[in-house]
Amino acid sequence: MSEKTMSEKEMRAEGEAFRVDFARIRGEVGKVIVGQDRVVEGVLTALMCGGNILLEGVPGLGKTELVKTLSRVLDLDFNRVQFTPDLMPADIIGTNMIMTASDGSHRIEFKRGPIFTQLLLADEINRATPKTQSALLETMQEGSVTTGGVTHHMKQPYFVMATENPLEQEGTYPLPEAQLDRFMFKIKVPFPSLDELNEIVTRTILREEVSVEKIFDSEKILSLRRILGKVVVADHVLEYASRLVVATHPESELAPEQVKRFVRWGASPRAVQALVMASRVRALSEGRAHVAREDVAHFAVEVLQHRMILNYDGHAEGADSADVVGKVIEGTAFSS
Repeated sequence: MSEKTMSEKEMRAEGEAFRVDFARIRGEVGKVIVGQDRVVEGVLTALMCGGNILLEGVPGLGKTELVKTLSRVLDLDFNRVQFTPDLMPADIIGTNMIMTASDGSHRIEFKRGPIFTQLLLADEINRATPKTQSALLETMQEGSVTTGGVTHHMKQPYFVMATENPLEQEGTYPLPEAQLDRFMFKIKVPFPSLDELNEIVTRTILREEVSVEKIFDSEKILSLRRILGKVVVADHVLEYASRLVVATHPESELAPEQVKRFVRWGASPRAVQALVMASRVRALSEGRAHVAREDVAHFAVEVLQHRMILNYDGHAEGADSADVVGKVIEGTAFSS
């Protein structure tokens, strides 16, 4: 048997193992979180890729419970920070303090803030000032904090899930486009259906607390990330991802009419990277070792909607970025 054939067999076996593990994690999370399948899939996908997520939804939809459940299933440290206008960078990062020893001598010691964890829920991030937002987003990008000339590295895997309330916008500081671009996905959390509401009440009020099984740990997640790099992305599939991103720019000949009418600026090159990484996770979660067109399109809305800047007409006519991305997907050709 040739080395190539063995490699293909091994990759298929790794893909099947990934599919089983991914399904097990979703199953354990589903014991606590009712519905929200798309949200759970997106959060797990970003976590496997090493990306971060921005969730948009009203309070009470289970965002905190989702991260807490993930921390138990994946055996990861968890912290939650409620962002407020008076929150300072040192409140989340930490600060250098002068400590006195028993012999009377003094030393400077860095006291770590809540940002030093593995799963961080940044609740209502747009309520904090730009200075505090930047402190968090820099940590997301670099995976480390430098203070007093000393660099402190985050324990990997490190994942930030930030939330925004779409209803209350008074006293908020909207994230600039350059900072939004650092989030791999933006996911809108829908309100539960009637059946899901009944199930939520049944689970939380009428039954005992559900216990979840620990499935992974940090090393297992990092090893799965290494498997992602082996998933085959053919040239024509990569080109399709690039065409999707180019089609979000109104000056491009690939742009559909809605983009030319409502968009001032399209997605950045980070969007192509996010599409490819997410499509690799989707392919493996389906038990395949190669990426298909459907895998790229699957998370296109979550990857692109927050990276497009609407123009005056777009805001005036109430254009929805997700709908515009839908038109981009419909109008982008795929050459096999």
